[in-house]
Amino acid sequence: MQLFYHPNSTESSKEITFNKEESRHIGKVLRKREDDTLDITNGEGYFFKAELTLVSPKKCIARIIEVKKEAPLPYQLHIAVAPTKSNDRFETFLEKATEIGITEITPIICDHSERKTIKPERYEKIIQSAMKQSLKAYLPKLNEAISFKEFLLQAHEEGLKCIAHCEETDKKSFKSVLEKKESILILIGPEGDFSPEEIDLAKKTGFTPVTLGESRLRTETAAVVATHSVAFVNE
Repeated sequence: MQLFYHPNSTESSKEITFNKEESRHIGKVLRKREDDTLDITNGEGYFFKAELTLVSPKKCIARIIEVKKEAPLPYQLHIAVAPTKSNDRFETFLEKATEIGITEITPIICDHSERKTIKPERYEKIIQSAMKQSLKAYLPKLNEAISFKEFLLQAHEEGLKCIAHCEETDKKSFKSVLEKKESILILIGPEGDFSPEEIDLAKKTGFTPVTLGESRLRTETAAVVATHSVAFVNE
């Protein structure tokens, strides 16, 4: 099964018109023809089965013949993570977290951050591609990059709030504090870890210090481990 992404489709849509780039992919690369069927998602929980009525390099049109609503994840997972110095490694996190299951991602700029700018359009494409590859109906929300302190000021999510860091202080095991079907927000720091001031500020804001295991993990690895831990608990 190959899944296509069309964000403008709704439950009441009767047909779908693809843009030039997607139309070329459908007709030229995949060599689809009229009357062929496509599987499509709008990234908001709906799967569509549609039959192609027009195929051209500039525009493809498909008639919707079936609509299915997919249940959302049984949990809400928001990871606020510092972009890595290597852009490829951060993109790996975006891809794997989307495949495993995540609802929201916020890049945070920290005291020790080596990368302070991101490529949101590139990141969106990575997330969309991973959603399609893993046959998911929900597209994770990617927020704009924000400073660590600003993020804490606006982080009003209910549920479990954790900060994963490497300081030799009292911390709980992340897996031990997880429960099924809950809302989770976890902070993952940069290669140089969170600064002591950031850790203290997070604790004062209601975040529980946690460890993801005995190994010292790279930023993107820690974020993937956190994502998988939440998914595993909810299996």
